[in-house]
Amino acid sequence: MPRFRDDPNAPPADEEEGSFVEESQRRARRVIDGFIDFALQGNILEIAFGLILAAAFTTIVNSFVSDILLPPLSVLLPLNKNLDEKFAVLQAGPNYDAERGYNTLQRAQDDGAVVMAYGIFINKVINFLGLGLSLYALAGTYQYFSHDPIIKHTVKCKYCRKRINEKAKRCINCTSWLDGREERPIGNGDRPAGSNGGQSPENGNSQPTE
Repeated sequence: MPRFRDDPNAPPADEEEGSFVEESQRRARRVIDGFIDFALQGNILEIAFGLILAAAFTTIVNSFVSDILLPPLSVLLPLNKNLDEKFAVLQAGPNYDAERGYNTLQRAQDDGAVVMAYGIFINKVINFLGLGLSLYALAGTYQYFSHDPIIKHTVKCKYCRKRINEKAKRCINCTSWLDGREERPIGNGDRPAGSNGGQSPENGNSQPTE
């Protein structure tokens, strides 16, 4: 069969392959450079360090509450066992002893009993409160030494009843002034904000108001 001649203007196959490889390398280099620029940004690094420190701080507070604070409470209060081991049996398992019951929560769960582990819930609530109080104390200490307002106290706007910063002079929600000018009586020479003094916006002529 006759063979068709190749296009004389077409580039050689080696040049096409070389240009394709160069384009692939350029795109791969651009992706890698973009990832490096994104991962090594100042904000990203600050957030990463903050998350790492927050996780470590949370672990320390949880250990303090579970290992230091709760055991003395279990001794002072008539609990007879650790707080996280307190539970109520809703449906006993096949090996349930009516006289002695289950000694531990793990034993009740291994026996297939349906239990309500309220001690674990109370333990997590105490951990949450301890973590919140610790963070509040840490923020207050930092604010005391650095004068950086981390803790922002809020009050309710007396007009829209939404919470705003206690140092705000104007409500960010309803735009009302909080220095009392909204309640001042309007005299003859005073004009409320936004008024045009009785002039018509069309011709600018002064017209008496009724």
